[in-house]
Amino acid sequence: MDADQTAGARPLTAPTASAWDPAQYAHFGDHRSRPFHELVARAARVATTEPRLVVDLGCGPGELTLTLADRWPGARVVGVDSSPEMLDRAREQDRDGRVEWVHSGAEAWDPAGHGAPVDLLVSNATLQWVPTHLRLLPGWVRALAPDGTLAMQVPSNFDAPSHALMRAVAARHPRAADLAPGLDRASGTAQPETYASLLLALTPHVDVWQTTYLQVLDTPEDGTHPVLDWVRGTGLRPVLGVLTDPAEREAFLADYAAELEQAYPRRDFGVIFPFSRTFAVARRAGS
Repeated sequence: MDADQTAGARPLTAPTASAWDPAQYAHFGDHRSRPFHELVARAARVATTEPRLVVDLGCGPGELTLTLADRWPGARVVGVDSSPEMLDRAREQDRDGRVEWVHSGAEAWDPAGHGAPVDLLVSNATLQWVPTHLRLLPGWVRALAPDGTLAMQVPSNFDAPSHALMRAVAARHPRAADLAPGLDRASGTAQPETYASLLLALTPHVDVWQTTYLQVLDTPEDGTHPVLDWVRGTGLRPVLGVLTDPAEREAFLADYAAELEQAYPRRDFGVIFPFSRTFAVARRAGS
């Protein structure tokens, strides 16, 4: 997820992050789901066989994980997430029990813990929350079944005004020292070349690319700036987890919203919100 859906291994806990809110995260669902579907489509083309075990690491509220069960009805599908709130929502939606829902963060997740090697490991808008993910990826690829596939996507917009302004407002806030650690932790992605080099050292079957989506966001009915509404569900969570006093929180949001109004002006058709994402698909060579 994005953190944007944002945002699986979402290891932030209070006081550095607020609880994940499935309803807030569901805003802008079409924009958030599009990268997932494009990632899975590429992974399906790269895979050499139909997967028997599919794991969605960072499954969030489960809607997208259920599409994996639709796509591969004969597969065992497992959704893994560190958020109890997200997993509760996922179980509510999975009325037929088609998916196994597992509570775990990425750093604690054991790819060998499902009783069979993973044929397809999907991680969508999750690893930006996992500072150690570059160290974890090689082990995950080696643990795949022969010809198994890793498919990952992470936001690559941490230098965009949405996040740069969030850090700037936090830096001038009276509680800047409390806010900085959570914001630093939530921006841990690498350059596409780094992911390519890391994965190519493990297998020659690697495809890495980057896409910038020019998303057009509608203004919420309450008049909130739509980019603020977007980041409330993902990147702003570390701030909201620290600023628990209502007055303190609203003062921060008002300052941040004023900055967003300048960076992302409202137009008759809405607000243009460019959003870059990095994708990587790697297939382990067969034995």
